Amino acid sequence: MDSILDFNREFDVSLFDHVVDVLYTGKGAEQKMAEQVLTEFKDHELSWTRADGILTNAGSLHSKFIALQILEKLIQTKWKILPIEQRTGIKNFVVEVILHTASTEESLRQNKVYLNKLNLILVQVLKQEWPQNWPTFIPEIVQTSRTNLSLCENNMAILKLLSEEVFDFSAEQMTQAKTKNLKTQMCGEFSSIYNLCTEILQKAVQPTLILTTLETLLRFLSWIPFGYVFETDLITNLCTRFLQPQVTRNVTIKCLTEIGGLDCGNDYKEQFVNMFTMAIAGLREILGDLSKIDEEWDEYDNEQQEFVQNVAMFLTSFLTSHLRLVESSATRETVIQAHQYLLRISQVDEREMFKVCLEYWNVLVKGLYEDGRTQQFSAPAGLLNLGGGASAGSNASGNSSSMSAELRRQMYAGVLTGVRYVMISCMARPEEVLIVENDEGEIVREFIKDTDTITLYKTQRECLIYLTHLDSKDMENIMVEKLGRQMNGSEWSWANLNKLCWAIGSISGAMGEDQERRVLVIIIKDLLSLCELKRGKDNKAVVASNIMYVVGQYPRFLKAHWKFLKTVANKLFEFMHELHEGVRDMACDTFVTIAQKCRRHFVNPQPGEPCPFVEEIISSANTITSDLEPHQVNRFCEAIGYLISAQSDAATQEQLIIGLMKPANDMWDNLVQQAGENINVLEDLKVVKQLGNILRNNVSSCSAVGKGFISQIGRIYIDMLGLYKAVSEIISGCVARDGEIATRYANVRAMRTIKKEALLVVDTYVKHCDGEVAAVNENMVPPLLEAVLADYAQNVPPARDAEVLKTVNTITATLGGLMTDKIPIIFDSLFESTMGMINQDFTEYPEHRLAIYQLLRTINKNCFSAMLNLPPQQFRFMVMSVMWGFKHTLRDIADLGLTIAQELINNFNLCDRAISDAFFQTYFVELLNEIIVVLSDNDHKGSFRWQCVVLARMIHLVESNQITAPLFDTSLPENAGKDNNIFIRQSIANLLATAFANLTQRQIEVFVEGLFNFYSDIEKFRNHVRDFLIQTKEFAGDNADLFLDETEREIEEKKQREREMAQQIPGMLKPSEMEEDE
Repeated sequence: MDSILDFNREFDVSLFDHVVDVLYTGKGAEQKMAEQVLTEFKDHELSWTRADGILTNAGSLHSKFIALQILEKLIQTKWKILPIEQRTGIKNFVVEVILHTASTEESLRQNKVYLNKLNLILVQVLKQEWPQNWPTFIPEIVQTSRTNLSLCENNMAILKLLSEEVFDFSAEQMTQAKTKNLKTQMCGEFSSIYNLCTEILQKAVQPTLILTTLETLLRFLSWIPFGYVFETDLITNLCTRFLQPQVTRNVTIKCLTEIGGLDCGNDYKEQFVNMFTMAIAGLREILGDLSKIDEEWDEYDNEQQEFVQNVAMFLTSFLTSHLRLVESSATRETVIQAHQYLLRISQVDEREMFKVCLEYWNVLVKGLYEDGRTQQFSAPAGLLNLGGGASAGSNASGNSSSMSAELRRQMYAGVLTGVRYVMISCMARPEEVLIVENDEGEIVREFIKDTDTITLYKTQRECLIYLTHLDSKDMENIMVEKLGRQMNGSEWSWANLNKLCWAIGSISGAMGEDQERRVLVIIIKDLLSLCELKRGKDNKAVVASNIMYVVGQYPRFLKAHWKFLKTVANKLFEFMHELHEGVRDMACDTFVTIAQKCRRHFVNPQPGEPCPFVEEIISSANTITSDLEPHQVNRFCEAIGYLISAQSDAATQEQLIIGLMKPANDMWDNLVQQAGENINVLEDLKVVKQLGNILRNNVSSCSAVGKGFISQIGRIYIDMLGLYKAVSEIISGCVARDGEIATRYANVRAMRTIKKEALLVVDTYVKHCDGEVAAVNENMVPPLLEAVLADYAQNVPPARDAEVLKTVNTITATLGGLMTDKIPIIFDSLFESTMGMINQDFTEYPEHRLAIYQLLRTINKNCFSAMLNLPPQQFRFMVMSVMWGFKHTLRDIADLGLTIAQELINNFNLCDRAISDAFFQTYFVELLNEIIVVLSDNDHKGSFRWQCVVLARMIHLVESNQITAPLFDTSLPENAGKDNNIFIRQSIANLLATAFANLTQRQIEVFVEGLFNFYSDIEKFRNHVRDFLIQTKEFAGDNADLFLDETEREIEEKKQREREMAQQIPGMLKPSEMEEDE
């Protein structure tokens, strides 16, 4: 087998076929050997010289695909360094093989996959050679297309691929200059391509050729000059000749969708209207009225379903861009017919298609709502159809004679009523609802969030808010009517009730207060009656979950009606005794939601009440929580904590905290006393779990109450640290006796929970200790560090808790400079021991890994002076650890490492000059080299933004002469006469020359020069680096990560715009997203 690896002898194609055959059909050692030989063959630098022989003479298709893979790699990574004769030879050979393979229709059909790969190879060559070294490509492909039908069909496929590469995928594959050049060339030579396509569509009768041509045309439509689309008979042909036949209707409607999405400014309005009118007329003939599509959908074949989906795409895309234009220029019947089609399609139980329709309904209702806010209604203007102003979703159609807002609302009234019914009937489940129906039709507790459903719910909720604003009375009537059908049983089902209640909850705040009160009183009373009427655990669970969801969404109503609020709270306490675990969970969650939003009403005395309701709840807490699991009790205590936080009188608040924590404190005192008398009590798993639950209870309550919880912290703090030490000693004893396996014992895991929760109590309080940092530093920190640091350092790695690192990080971030004197012992105990756990690979102990770098960054930011006092060996270990951080492929760790490096460099640059010179002389070049290594490594693309930021900052320091000490060895003869600027330029160039042997010296020089020219403009700097990385061809493939920064910025800006807009629309922000108004 391995004789094929000898490139000094004649190549045996039949032997190569045999090796490939063994790889795909062989077994055992022989197959492994074949795999090894072929891997070595593909990696050999001369393997491409065998490709022509394999493609010409091989009998195995697998062999030919391997040859094509080798060719593709060559073109992507080494093309520019090949002599021009070899490049020309490869190009001509690929063309020849394609012409031969596509020469007959039989060969075209039989070798479709192989031919497609050949076409892709040719396109890769074109991206390198066209137009400068192959200016005749377009005339040649047009000429050969006229000689042979099968060649013509394949040439269309090549043109389609070329269009995709240049116009769709170019941003991540080619430099900006190269992309611009290819686009300009293709547009300049398009007339001959267009004439060829037109000729085929007029004369061809072969269905596959027509279909391929239409598919190619589809790829062209997004970029060709508008005249080819609107000043020819292309649109007419598409609508009249190719929309009706079944074989071409799918690709034709896609073409119309592409055309409808073109942005032509104010040009070609008439053509857009004519296209829309012809398309709707054509769809009437094909689809009829679609009145039963939701019932018949499953009977449609794949092609019919695909067509309906494509119709939805066409209508939503066109109407989003040109709604105002067709409203004023097309017939009302045509516009309404298009919306009726979308309404029918929206009723089909097909989620992805529904999402497409939903996106348009959102555009429509948002536009109508915005119209009503910005236009003054004028009946005469509406009747004359002379209203002004553009709305969201109308695009820049520039139509000056658009309808008035009032007339538009009247026109769409019937459609919008239909949309309201559809939205309610198809409502997605909100994330607050924990009760779901599984595939077996059982009601169960949901444990995994369905992010797709949550996203869909948010979009539907937005649509329903706008629909309510447009006609709240219609929305009220529909909801009350549908609830009535639940009550009389005519539409009763879990799914129907769920969707109705989810829709009701989603429009909180969208109605006026009086209407909202009237509707809610009806709905909540009916739901409470339904809860009493229904029998069976599952029925009750469904109704109860819906009651809780609805009341949790209307805090405004509850705050305005104390009696109702108290009734709801008591009902929630009732639900906490339900048999269904999910109902109890949801009752606790809803109580937390209500407590957050209505807290003052519970702590203030209410008319006719003997005491504030919170006192009544605390006194009955044991009864209320008697059926709850420990995690549910924690949620209950969190809710009470929010209520207590609203009490402004410190003495009263302290008494409420004492009352809340009394059951837990009584049990704590008892268990701690037992442990003090006999340490073996802590060997009892039940006791350990009880202690863990009590600490969790403290964490939940503290997070809600805030800094007022200090009285409770002070009560248990010393005992808690004593317990921490005690269980630490037991754990250490178990590990010493049984080895690391002991960390998996149930009792050891439970004891580690005590340690983690004790740390979390401290962490939670410190985050809320505003104004108390001095007291925390004096009273809490010393005993804590004494208890945890030595224990952490001495434990075996699997027994170390990442919570130690997180808590110390929180304390350091909160106390700032007060922690400076404690940093040396923190470094001694935590830093080296943790780095020893994570410096063998990039994956083990992920929680510790992230926590130690977060702690290091916090120390660097808040206690930098302490780092200057580290011993030299320890300081070097810290810097090496920072470099190790940004070598991670995990983006969060790598970004942290780079951020620390940036901040470390900035801190030293501000130091005394002698200190900064010493640091930069020792570490600057090493840091720079490591940054460039990760920057040019394909596995580290996710941190591209921060790599550029750090590199630009380092070059800035050199270029601006802020580093005064020489960064090189001045005693070496080759460094004579150099300065830092010249030395760093040469260092970067030498490193890149070693890393990228396929680059010329000139390419590297231009890149380095650009780094020093653009460092002050991070956008230009990043684009320059990105172009270079793509140019190296080491980054061939998916380069989306190089654009992460732009993508994330766009997402963040979009979120900000959406939030600002939502704040202006009543009901658009959920109650949980609104700031407290109490």
